[in-house]
Amino acid sequence: MSETATPEEARAHARSQAAVSTWDQATIPATAATDLPEGVEAGSVVWDETIGTGGCAVRALARGTAVRLTDLRGDACANVLVYNAGRTTERLNVADTVKVQWQAYLGTGALLLSDMGRVLMSIRADTAGGHDALCGASNAARNAARYGRGGVHGPFPDARDRFAVALAKYGLGRRDIVPNVNFFKSVRVGPDGGLRFEGSQGTEGSYVELLAELPVIVVVANTPHVLDPRPQYAATELRITAWRDAPTGPDDPLWSSSPEAERAFLNTEDLLRSDPYVGSVPTGALPAGLQS
Repeated sequence: MSETATPEEARAHARSQAAVSTWDQATIPATAATDLPEGVEAGSVVWDETIGTGGCAVRALARGTAVRLTDLRGDACANVLVYNAGRTTERLNVADTVKVQWQAYLGTGALLLSDMGRVLMSIRADTAGGHDALCGASNAARNAARYGRGGVHGPFPDARDRFAVALAKYGLGRRDIVPNVNFFKSVRVGPDGGLRFEGSQGTEGSYVELLAELPVIVVVANTPHVLDPRPQYAATELRITAWRDAPTGPDDPLWSSSPEAERAFLNTEDLLRSDPYVGSVPTGALPAGLQS
């Protein structure tokens, strides 16, 4: 007979699994995470999760949370979306991220801007050296054409379907999926204006570190890049580690890195100060021109 044939046996079996864990699940509690970035105390960790090929993860994070994406084996592709957690109608705008900063190639010091001119997250460190803000995410039809199947429940899930499943946990749907950033896969624009897929530029253990400048919802899908020419469905393990850091302010060097960055940060702080759904910061943290 099955060891779960009765309610009592089923309960005993379920409870016996409590101590079982696998590499591709979130660390619970997050403070139990090990092998942390240098200087990060376990007690400050709020999210630690590794996602494998075709996996996806989502989390709401407070302002001042640092998020490190680590390409564990050198062939991950982190498809990333970001939303203002207090006002989810505000979300990552890749076109403005590129246009406002006069730079299509993201790296250390770059800002992920919203469609309202505010800084959702900033890139604080980057050891990979090549990413993509131009191509967006794969869909079911494209994956089916390349790999034979493309649905979210099959062996070759696409990024857009993964995004949809993750966003549903926060009351968002397909219409809320916007163009995303792809970390760890480089795409360049050629002299003829065409897109050139360069693939991974980092090595095993390369990472990108972001800082939440607003309360955010971060969605990460680890699926092959939409331009990846390989016939096999390839995306190796990606680790996400987040910890409480410190909110930025006018003394942050990124504030004055360019006139465009300063305006985006001022827009961000102004929202934090005034919108009860997003949060507030002490008046003293604002430049004199924004203090009442």
